[in-house]
Amino acid sequence: MKATVVIPNLNGAGWLRDSIESVWAQTMQDFELIVIDNASTDESLEIARSYVGQENYTLIENDHNTGFSYAVNQGIRAAKGEFVALFNNDAFAEPDWLENLIRAAEADERIFAVSSLMIRHFERELADDAGDYVTILGFACKRGDGMKASRYTKPCRVFSACGGAALYRKRILDEIGLFDENFFAYYEDVDISWRANSLGYKNVYCPAAKCYHICGATTGAVRYNPFKSIQSGRNSILLPYKNMPILMFILNILPLAAGYLLKAAMFRLRGFGPAYGQGFKEALKVMGKLEKPRFRLKNLPNYVFIELWLIVDTFRYIIYRVQRALHIQ
Repeated sequence: MKATVVIPNLNGAGWLRDSIESVWAQTMQDFELIVIDNASTDESLEIARSYVGQENYTLIENDHNTGFSYAVNQGIRAAKGEFVALFNNDAFAEPDWLENLIRAAEADERIFAVSSLMIRHFERELADDAGDYVTILGFACKRGDGMKASRYTKPCRVFSACGGAALYRKRILDEIGLFDENFFAYYEDVDISWRANSLGYKNVYCPAAKCYHICGATTGAVRYNPFKSIQSGRNSILLPYKNMPILMFILNILPLAAGYLLKAAMFRLRGFGPAYGQGFKEALKVMGKLEKPRFRLKNLPNYVFIELWLIVDTFRYIIYRVQRALHIQ
């Protein structure tokens, strides 16, 4: 089987059926669909159950909310496909979405992940995500969020693919490990992309693979809320601590500290300072549980490449923030 599509679901009654139907309508039909329900309390579980018995469909029901990483890992472990595509329950794919993702991945055996052009569902002239920036300040940013989608028509290499609508090569997943379940939500896709970069694999962006995204429908995190603030404060510390070799982490401690203070001030201005601080405390508790990738001297060129990329992405992020502040789309 060529591909497995995995949809994690939590209380997605308003959009899950349309999301599933958009996947069934793909031009490339050599795939299976796995839905993982994280103990939904609305009608979405019944919607997911209504497809049981359909060929190449599997439903996994959890008895509590396990988080995004755990749920998608269940799907990956059950997957029979050469590639695994993750797809949010509030996203809707164009018919050639999967076909274009696979075509992009097959262009190079070193490609690990392919990121889609995610477009805002209710503002279809605007992009939601075109791959992710990752900065030397320790945090990531959605590339293209709120900008004209027409700006992002060229395929390119990106630091990280957005796990809301991305394709992963299962062979490389088996090599580098699955999504880190210590990242309950947010940055788990950046973490796994970083691990791939460290081993010399590539993550790319495919503008032909289009889908439409409601944006934060499951978490309620279209802008800011306590849950997102906690996860952001927590995972923006865990991400560089886990993935930077110790010397690299020490060399970057000042920009990392500056980035954390900048984000803390931003969340405080929006009324979520205590929640962001709680995330910091949670990060300290989780650090000891993280499995840092093993340092390998042969990967030194990859570490240097990542360091330079983080610096370049920081300037790209600054330019992006200035454009948004000036209402340039």
